[in-house]
Amino acid sequence: MAEPLVQPSAYLVSHLPEEHDERCLFTIQVEYRGAGLWSVTNRSRLLGQDGTWSFGFEWSEGPHEPATSDEMDRFDKEQQAWLAEHRFDEQTALSLAKEAAGSLSYRGYTVADALAATPA
Repeated sequence: MAEPLVQPSAYLVSHLPEEHDERCLFTIQVEYRGAGLWSVTNRSRLLGQDGTWSFGFEWSEGPHEPATSDEMDRFDKEQQAWLAEHRFDEQTALSLAKEAAGSLSYRGYTVADALAATPA
């Protein structure tokens, strides 16, 4: 029998130490999504190539499901374009996560605030 495949599937990127109470708020996950592509997420947000965070794909026609083949074609095209903007090779994903890690905030509370509140 051949050796099993062992493949990394996720990284955590954070300025806060592992034991910090608020680390989950200020941690970015870099996760393998298949086909050599990775996503960069913080909580439920996904990072795009332009450096902005998104809550996911939103079809231009609104919340209803595509009902015709033309609508389905538009939906698929828009979704593929969105995915292309939010998937990266591994090194790019890690680089973007490291770059974004210091600028995370939660309701106005920043990474710097959380670090300053950490007991010495």
